[in-house]
Amino acid sequence: MKFFRRVFMFFARRNFFDWMPDELYVRLCYKCHMGKKLNLKNPQTFNEKLQWLKLYDRKPEYTRLVDKYAVREHIKEKIGEEYLIPLIGVWDRVEDIDFDKLPNQFVLKCTHDSGGLVICNDKSTLDIEEAKKTLQHFYKREYYYIQREWPYKNVPHRIIAEKYMVDESGTQLKDYKFFCFDGEPKAVQIVTDRTVSKRSDFFDINFNRLPFARGSNNSGKEIKKPQGYDEMVRLAKVLSQGFAHIRVDFYDVNGKVYFGELTFFSNSGFSKFHPDKYDKIFGDWIKLPTDK
Repeated sequence: MKFFRRVFMFFARRNFFDWMPDELYVRLCYKCHMGKKLNLKNPQTFNEKLQWLKLYDRKPEYTRLVDKYAVREHIKEKIGEEYLIPLIGVWDRVEDIDFDKLPNQFVLKCTHDSGGLVICNDKSTLDIEEAKKTLQHFYKREYYYIQREWPYKNVPHRIIAEKYMVDESGTQLKDYKFFCFDGEPKAVQIVTDRTVSKRSDFFDINFNRLPFARGSNNSGKEIKKPQGYDEMVRLAKVLSQGFAHIRVDFYDVNGKVYFGELTFFSNSGFSKFHPDKYDKIFGDWIKLPTDK
């Protein structure tokens, strides 16, 4: 199965399956990643319900919410501009970026993609040509076709530059990813070592560690409750109102909370829980529109 998954995803990333209807493609992906058939008639688990939402819950406003530039206006309207990481610039093409005018530290992101970014903490050591190649690769990528996450399909291709931020570690930011269900945050995933091993740990909303892993190994570290945790919970409730499920991500910079992103399909719904029973526990929290 691992070999089949590698082969399938190799061709998927090269647009060989763009012609394939979404439901068939999602079923094949689910079989590749999860090792079992996808139940769309009566989905029970978290991963199954995310596939159902991909295919059947398609509201035009979702496109704005996954657009890394357009979502800034949504955040300003909902919780306030003070929660946005300062914006340095926005460009329609990679060729338009004038690196000479950028500050010594910055983060470049493609607005229509997931994972397409360049982190610069010292411009004097940055390989600018390599940075441009990285951005061009992600700029050209049609992220929707890889996992069929519908909201990304019509996001304009742009690049933004944001202020480079670090937390108390002095070297990087931790991601605080709140799993929310109809306006109720139920769990938080804390991602550490983002640029190296990308370890993560799960906690319930009262900050008690949960005994499972998903998508990556646990860090094995003691993780302290951040200063802005209660504020993040409050903001997650505001931003997740009206969605059967959405993940709301934040950063904490010495007690100052910043918005990260909104995600409808965490790990695209193709990531196993260990132990497996948590797939069903999280799934029970999603009330699909057909259940209401």
